[in-house]
Amino acid sequence: MTKRILVYRSINEDQLARLERDFHVDYLPEVASAEDPAFLDALANAHGLVGASLPITPALLDRAPHLEAIASISVGYDNYPVDELTRRGILLCNTPDVLTETTADTGFLLIMCAARRAIELAGMVQRGEWRESIGKELFGTDVHGKTLGMVGFGRIGAAIARRGALGFGMRVLYSNASPKPELEAELGARHRELDELLTEADIVCVTVPLNADTHHLIGAREFALMKPSAIFVNVARGKVVDETALIEALRAGKPHAAGLDVFEREPLPETSPLPHMPNVVALPHIGSATHETRTAMADRAVANILAALNGERPPSPVNELELKSS
Repeated sequence: MTKRILVYRSINEDQLARLERDFHVDYLPEVASAEDPAFLDALANAHGLVGASLPITPALLDRAPHLEAIASISVGYDNYPVDELTRRGILLCNTPDVLTETTADTGFLLIMCAARRAIELAGMVQRGEWRESIGKELFGTDVHGKTLGMVGFGRIGAAIARRGALGFGMRVLYSNASPKPELEAELGARHRELDELLTEADIVCVTVPLNADTHHLIGAREFALMKPSAIFVNVARGKVVDETALIEALRAGKPHAAGLDVFEREPLPETSPLPHMPNVVALPHIGSATHETRTAMADRAVANILAALNGERPPSPVNELELKSS
């Protein structure tokens, strides 16, 4: 019997052809909801899934009796019940490494734009409101030489810190991570407890994964610890931050500004005040959104699912399972 792969995210022709050489592929690149009838029909016969963004619940797994492996086109895997997948013997794979540098670029973009008020001031020029040299009421703040506090110090956190330390002469602090002596030696980074980091840092950048321990890790109490001049940046997951508390803190002027690529609800509701606040730079979750990186992520997902369904060890497993023979 030829195994079947359900692909519910857009991939290119070459990637699709690689899957179709050995497997039957149900290609549904525009699935917006798990209630899509075509998605549910294909899920019932799928041995492998390739996709992203759609939460895969235990109820959906009940409708996928043949499922052996999932290749998520993402590094984060909070949309998947990992323990339940392991219990059912379903392998989960992700795409680390390939998006590290691109997401770090986005993180530092947000630091720069929020600190220098770039979006706000570009809008002023675009609207034809630049008629004289700006006054100090529109001045930004320097990034070079400041203290960068990384909440989370994995691949992406380290890549952002590297840009800050080596490119901008920034002092680097980190929390919510095990000690990293190699990065301390390379970047002069210093470990701090979270509260200490929040009080010391000029720029606070969040890169932790979302899990039970990090849900609303940053809330009203944490914002109150920050400097009034602090810049807050989130490129992790929206639910790591209590968004209501963030809005109130920004209105109160502490932190001074925020750069956000992720939100508790995505897309942002029209009622959210965040995009309309002058001290907020809000992006539509573009951390890895470049042609090169999205192609590389899909390549990794294809390699993961092909290996998993052929009984081989995939490049990027999340949960370790005994390999199944094809």
